[in-house]
Amino acid sequence: MVNKHRLHRSELAVPGSNLRMIEKAPNAGADCVFIDLEDAVAPDDKAQARKNAIEALNVLDWSNTSVSVRINGLDTHYCYHDIIDIVEQAGDKLDGILVPKVGKAAELEFVALLLSQIEAARGLQTIAMSALVETAMGMANVEAIAQACPDRLEALHFGVADYAASTQARTTSMGGANPAYTLLAHPNEQGHREVHWGDQWHFAMSRLVVACRAYGLRPIDGPFGDIQDKEGYLSVADSDAALGFEGKWAIHPSQIPLANEIFTPPADDVETARKILDAMKQAAAEGKGAVSLDGKMIDAASIRQAQVLVDKADQISANAA
Repeated sequence: MVNKHRLHRSELAVPGSNLRMIEKAPNAGADCVFIDLEDAVAPDDKAQARKNAIEALNVLDWSNTSVSVRINGLDTHYCYHDIIDIVEQAGDKLDGILVPKVGKAAELEFVALLLSQIEAARGLQTIAMSALVETAMGMANVEAIAQACPDRLEALHFGVADYAASTQARTTSMGGANPAYTLLAHPNEQGHREVHWGDQWHFAMSRLVVACRAYGLRPIDGPFGDIQDKEGYLSVADSDAALGFEGKWAIHPSQIPLANEIFTPPADDVETARKILDAMKQAAAEGKGAVSLDGKMIDAASIRQAQVLVDKADQISANAA
């Protein structure tokens, strides 16, 4: 059964061709894992990677994490084998299918139709889907994509590298800051002009978050390529969380605790949120519509913000128990 509120702070990407990484993935500490049959696998290794994924799903214990498979794109001849072989042979172990380079809602509908037929034939429960929005076409249609397959679609992921290529952006990094994406301040009295860095991907990511929240999906940020740059990863993830994202990919196990840290609400914030809810309960009992807490006005909007934080903290606590 699909879970629109699945905990999704960290998602470990594991190449389907790397047996050693696959074997370690279930206990790596990520909320979610996807076995990658697409970009991380060379063409000559696609068939074997698919077999590896099927065996891993059937043999390994995935009870500590959600597990999905990133299939190859619908524009390749690998795609139909990925769906049919994996779902027919290991569909009862599979939480979801991650569909790459989604450009139109109809592409998700095709995958959903095929899944429905296999599920009916094999007596399987409904398998969830997530969509990777990583092309100009996908971002142009992100609202329609978010509305597709409401009984299956759980999350949208932002794929920065392919999105950069699709939009012909001048960058070769996989996520993070771009030293060319800056503005100069006005000169000071000495003629010095400060350089202000911008976030090259802010518009696209904001649009994806809004589409997800409008239609009850989880927004998840994709990869950060420099696995040695802990501070860079934390900076991007922190911005993601501030914007409304629920989690981020980890392309190396070392990035899992970083994502889990950032997308877990800070204890101080949760404590404040609980105080807000308590104060509003007291106000409601006294017939008041708003109250002051620590010198700040609290109203209905404050309650909604506080409830989101508390619900997420409770979900994380329950998952850890």
